This record gives sequence, structure tokens and C-alpha cells, in this order.
Amino acid sequence: MDGDVKESVMFPDRGRVALFEAAAPDVSPVKWASANTDLLTEQLAAKGACLLRGFDIPDASVFSELVRVFGQQLEDYIYRSTPRSKVGDVYTSTEYPASEVIPMHNEMAYTTSWPERLWFYSQKSAPVGGQTPLADSRAVHARIPAPIRERFERHGVRYVRNYRSGLGVPWQETFPDMDRAEVDRFCRVRGIVVEWLDEDTLRTTETCQASTTHPVTGETVWMNQAHLFHVSSLNPLTREALLDLMDEQDLPRNAYLGDGTPISDADLSEIRAAFEAETVTFQWHDGDVLIVDNLAMAHGRFSYEGERKLLVAMTGSIGSSRN
Repeated sequence: MDGDVKESVMFPDRGRVALFEAAAPDVSPVKWASANTDLLTEQLAAKGACLLRGFDIPDASVFSELVRVFGQQLEDYIYRSTPRSKVGDVYTSTEYPASEVIPMHNEMAYTTSWPERLWFYSQKSAPVGGQTPLADSRAVHARIPAPIRERFERHGVRYVRNYRSGLGVPWQETFPDMDRAEVDRFCRVRGIVVEWLDEDTLRTTETCQASTTHPVTGETVWMNQAHLFHVSSLNPLTREALLDLMDEQDLPRNAYLGDGTPISDADLSEIRAAFEAETVTFQWHDGDVLIVDNLAMAHGRFSYEGERKLLVAMTGSIGSSRN
């Protein structure tokens, strides 16, 4: 570590999130990261995330160059569950209205293959709100009552998704640049059940892990999105309106236990409470870059006011070791 960058821990009481602050505004993040890849890798494993602050990161191209320092390919968002736009070779964060809160989750935990690392670049931080909260996935797993953990881990989680134009994310966005035959092949390889309900309406069903083992630390981490996909995640008015329009099986997305049994609202309330108890929050600064170990730490988004521009990249790929 050189004198141009100060190292500390953002949440010392939890031992999470290593903070690296540049002492001068002209410190190149690419040069510094190239000389400190071992340190960043070590701290990412130990602290779950690394925040780089005060470096010279003026735009998406420098952000992309920084991501590439670690020698991993930038992954495409295939089989995505939320709307995003591509900016060069990175993506916008989820394009939901500013008033909406995105619940805590590990990226792509609704399937069986996930990015190893997430990279967030705060090109423009919101003047009010817009934080990206984090939660320790080990601690979330430990905090969930044992009977609920056992039930989820015994059965897994079944995700049912319906893709149709005008409601939710259409299949053409979830599977970019694929035709129907290519979607069928992708899903067959991944063990995803495909049903074409008509020419432009697709239903997929996939049963996945509830938790998994971190490949570096060996710790068990909570790794699913049942609480986010389940119909109970909708506000009551939206939930009621959708169920007036369609059967539950036709909702844009929903989650069940792996044997098809409904998940109780009470179980999901306990899971949400575990995430809330383990959540930590920081304020974005313009130019911040956050590197997240996707298995070690869940993330979300608070609502915000004003302009906010957050870009995202994913690197690495890890497959499920199901618990």
C-alpha cells in the first residue's frame, strides 16, 4: 500500500467492507489496482466488499478498464429478471422508478449460476437516498430460524416466471439476441422447464438452491430470491389488482418451495427480518466504485430523489453447490 491511498474498514463492528481512499484526485484507479490486485482480492474475501473512493474515475470507459484489471471477462446479463440498458460493455443498474425500493438479494440467486463479483460505479449519486445497502449472507443464513432454513434447504426454491409483452420483462429482454430455438437450448442446458403459451408468451420453471457453500471461505450463505419473487413482495394494491386479472400461475413471477408447496408469508417475513437486521448502508460519492463478493454479500436499493446514475458490471461465474 502506498501513501496515496488510505485503507480502513467501513463497518469495523461487523468486519465488513474494506475502504480504500485516494489522498489526491488524480490517482489512477487502473494503475493502483494493477499494483494491488492481491490486496484487493484478499480484502474482498475477508470483508465481503471493497469500496474505492476519491480515485480519478470520470466515466464508464475508465470504470470498464478498472474491472478488466482483474483479468476476468465481463459477463452479459442473460436470463435477467429486471430491465437494464447496456452502456458500452457495462450496464445500468435496475431501471425501476426512483420511488421503488429494491429488496436485498444476491445477484441472479434465482438460478443456479451466478456472477462471482459485482462492480458498481456511481457516476452520479442521488442528492437524496439511492443508497446500495449491503447484508452479510453468512449472517443472514445464521439469523433465519432453523426450521425455516431446514425447510428451504430440504426442498430448494421453485421460480415460475411468465414473460409477456406489456407486463413484466418480455422474453426478448431476458434472453437478448436469442430466437425461440436458442431460448429452448439455453434453458435445456440449465435445467429450466420451458412452456411457450402462445407465439409471444413464455413460462419458465426452475428449481434452485436455498443456500450454498462459499467456494473460498467454506461458509454457508443464504442464496435465493424467494422473498423477492414471491407474490407477497408486491404492495397489497398491486397484488390484489394482478390476482383480479389472472390466476396465480400466470403472474409475471412467483416463488414456491421446490416441491411446489406454497411459501407462507410468515416464513418470508422472518427471512426479510433477517436481511433487515444485517443490513448496513453508506452514502454514495460521485466516482465511487464498489466491488462486491456476490456470494458473501447481498445488496439492494433505497428509493431516491433527483438524478442518479449507477453502472454495473459482473465478472466470473460460479455454479450451485446446493444446500
